[in-house]
Amino acid sequence: MKIGYSFWGFLGNGITDTPDGGRSHRRPLIDALLGRGHEIVFLQANRDLIEAGDDLGNAYAFHTGTPDVDVLFLEWRWAIDGRNTTPCGTEGHTCDLHRQTQLVTWYTVRLGTPTVIWDKDRQLRPDSVWRRIRKTTVCEAALEPTPGAHRLLFPVDDRLLDETDPIRLAKKPRDLALGYVGNQYDRDEHFDRFFAPAATRFDHLVGGKWTKTDRWRHVRFLGRLPFEAVHAVYGRSLATVLMLPERYAVVGQMTQRIFEAVLAGCLPLTPADILHADRFVPKDLIVSSGSEVIERLAHLQRIAGTQQHADLIAACLDRLDLFRLSRQVDALEAVLDMAACPVDVEWGAA
Repeated sequence: MKIGYSFWGFLGNGITDTPDGGRSHRRPLIDALLGRGHEIVFLQANRDLIEAGDDLGNAYAFHTGTPDVDVLFLEWRWAIDGRNTTPCGTEGHTCDLHRQTQLVTWYTVRLGTPTVIWDKDRQLRPDSVWRRIRKTTVCEAALEPTPGAHRLLFPVDDRLLDETDPIRLAKKPRDLALGYVGNQYDRDEHFDRFFAPAATRFDHLVGGKWTKTDRWRHVRFLGRLPFEAVHAVYGRSLATVLMLPERYAVVGQMTQRIFEAVLAGCLPLTPADILHADRFVPKDLIVSSGSEVIERLAHLQRIAGTQQHADLIAACLDRLDLFRLSRQVDALEAVLDMAACPVDVEWGAA
């Protein structure tokens, strides 16, 4: 199948000053699809080359027009005021939304090309027309997706899961009790409840774009870090807190932060208000308050380097099987097959 793939981000390390969590899982997914015989052409700008000067070994095809494809696959973009809603050429403008509009107008509307929308950020309204027009399928990275949508979780490479050694990770010296790498976007409530109280007691750091931090003057914010530094931060940290926007937490949508942490041996303390928290981590790592985070961190410091510590890492690795790349590629191929042979629904259908 020839897939026209639209994403706004990077396949390689990219640049530091950009939010793109997809870098940890996008390329493995694409390489797995290529490995299964699909052909992929990328339909957004080649930001790896344009912004980061990385040609990716010329291993991938990019196209600025509208080449023939069997299916259109969109990592869904949405309107961001002052960025992609401004006229082309305006300072700070990004053309991701304009290009996406061009793609869906040409392929989905005009040609009736089977289209798969991966709503990774939960920005597509439940009543969106794109959820009900013919030959269009919506995927979400949630355990409980919107009715009518299909589950497609953020994937983690099978090889990494199979080769990671929990005993080696448990024995690794760690100078930080608590670390986090990620941006502030809609995470203030979780940060206030779970991370900030523990940061008063333990060595810690926070990497990422956090612009409104006045009430957390005791927290050590580093600003945005290069993508390749993420593993190093978690490799220094005994634990992290998996903080989610409410729109993710209520449907059990876990971000790539969980496997970025676990694969580095950093134990993910998980707020109990995240739906299906027990499917993401063992119960010993589920927390209901900042005081519980403090208690768990003190306990983890006492057992650091022991078999009990290694067993906790191993239990977290077992739960990452949910995100296993081969499982997600199977799920996506089933969606692609269904999108190519859909039950017809007319444009005006309810």
